[in-house]
Amino acid sequence: MTGTAARIEDHAMLGNCRSAALVDRDGTIDWLCLPRFDSDAVFAALLGNEEHGCWKLAPKAPYRSTRQYRDGSLVLETTFDTETGSVQLLDFMVTSHDEEVHTHLVRIVRCTRGQVDLQMRVLLRFDYGHSVPWVTQIDDGIQAVCGPDRVTLRTPMHLLGHDLATEVEFTLLEGGHTWFVLSHGLSHEQAPPPLDPLQALRETEDFWHRWSDRCHSAGPWDAQVRRSLVVLKGLSYLPTGAIVAAPTTSLPERLGGERNWDYRYCWLRDSVFTLVALITAGYHDEAEAFRDWLRRTVAGSPDQLQALYSVWGERRLLEWSVPWLPGYEGSQPVRVGNAAAGQFQLDVYGELIGAFHYAHEKGVPPPKWGDGLLTVYLEQLEQRWQEPDEGIWEIREARRHFVHSKVMAWLAFDCGARDGFGDSTPEQRVRWRALADRIHAEVLERGVHADGHFVQSYDSDRLDAACLLIPLVGFLPPDDPRVAATADAIAQRLTLDGLVRRYHADDEADGLPAGEGVFVACSFWLVDNYTLLGRLDEARTLLERLIGLCNDVGLLAEEYDPRSGRMLGNFPQGYSHVALVNSALRLHGLSGEKERHP
Repeated sequence: MTGTAARIEDHAMLGNCRSAALVDRDGTIDWLCLPRFDSDAVFAALLGNEEHGCWKLAPKAPYRSTRQYRDGSLVLETTFDTETGSVQLLDFMVTSHDEEVHTHLVRIVRCTRGQVDLQMRVLLRFDYGHSVPWVTQIDDGIQAVCGPDRVTLRTPMHLLGHDLATEVEFTLLEGGHTWFVLSHGLSHEQAPPPLDPLQALRETEDFWHRWSDRCHSAGPWDAQVRRSLVVLKGLSYLPTGAIVAAPTTSLPERLGGERNWDYRYCWLRDSVFTLVALITAGYHDEAEAFRDWLRRTVAGSPDQLQALYSVWGERRLLEWSVPWLPGYEGSQPVRVGNAAAGQFQLDVYGELIGAFHYAHEKGVPPPKWGDGLLTVYLEQLEQRWQEPDEGIWEIREARRHFVHSKVMAWLAFDCGARDGFGDSTPEQRVRWRALADRIHAEVLERGVHADGHFVQSYDSDRLDAACLLIPLVGFLPPDDPRVAATADAIAQRLTLDGLVRRYHADDEADGLPAGEGVFVACSFWLVDNYTLLGRLDEARTLLERLIGLCNDVGLLAEEYDPRSGRMLGNFPQGYSHVALVNSALRLHGLSGEKERHP
């Protein structure tokens, strides 16, 4: 059976800075992992059908729906208009600094005009849609228990069980309202306590308003920058400061294909540009928390550095396929975990060292421990920088000498050679400067095509959008002719309808079947290159087009297919929103055209 979920772009995200849910335009929540981003899903219809778990709440009669986030928040307001009346549905996950034990998802529905008949149906399916829980009545609703988990659904409505689901039909008159509260806790502890949904709404909106009001202005792109930063905050894990790449797994990079990956983890390579976005937008506290998560997570033997970790910093992210889920629109396999955690990706040394260097330059208070940690990683990099690797795009075939990987190794040594960084000695800094210069010369010798542009790997002729990062990390100044040559070559030969591909994903590119959409962040990197080159009209035109790809509530996926107009890949994608923030702030003049590093 193929999936029946809504289009990727028809979803909005709810979040509490611990987990996230996706809800479509029809009021159906078809994805929710509890209690944290990478926990098993209790609603997994997104990757299958409603029998794999979902929560429907909508009018019974035909309707037209519109929606928006309440200003500066992740409180979603959906309006359903029918012939007999209109209702407003407020969906949110309760967000507060004190909410450590239980997760609450609240749905408040109000009739704003006339009279509307509605229906609610919830199917709880634990273990990614596999396990049917034991459901019993409680005083104000139901509880569902399955292994270690307990979920309660409380409401003033009288709930009925039917066909392994819980349902209710009801009518609201103008001015009337009702609510539903889904709460998660551990089955061996007391049931999650009741809460006042209206008070929870006020507290959650207050949380988001206080956070989003701190954002610096981004001029003409202020609204979308604020929305992107709220998304980024929603993807953060408040207890540790980690930020996941996306709240979903296995949304395909090609419909019906097998490029389906679990992105509910934290990639080190996101760290530099995430810190840039947070600091430039005025969020030093979040930048410090993220920086401290990085330091704790990579603490240990330097030869065990990984490209990605869990929100707690766990390292074993074993990849397996879920056999009972048919996948989004039949895209298989559905993967949980990510084998890229076991790859050697040379570039992560540069992202790690560069992130700490940037935070240090921008005045983020130094951590209270671990000053020698970065020195140890640089010493490890001395032993490994000449090795081929799987690269930024995590290819699953033979390793190569990727130009981007070498550039990031250069960045690590370039940062390490600077005075006042870490606890290095003058002798070490001299050695690292020499290594940085050596890598720089090697990249220019073996990583530049005869036509004057950078290539994907040494001595190849393939293009790679990751080479757009070269001026952003300071490897070459923007006025170097190879920078413009690379931007122009990519714009002319690595685009689809004017949007940038990662690389040519043919059968020989990465060990996987050919075909994918354009990678959204790469097009923002081209915006950055145009900005640094002083080609501001081109930068503005492309930025406006990319912002126009956002869905009706301002969210972006990992990829986009210009041919079908469909979003592809995991959603919403933090890297896409980070890239949007940095491009908009850079072009607006608040970010670092003149800064040495990104």
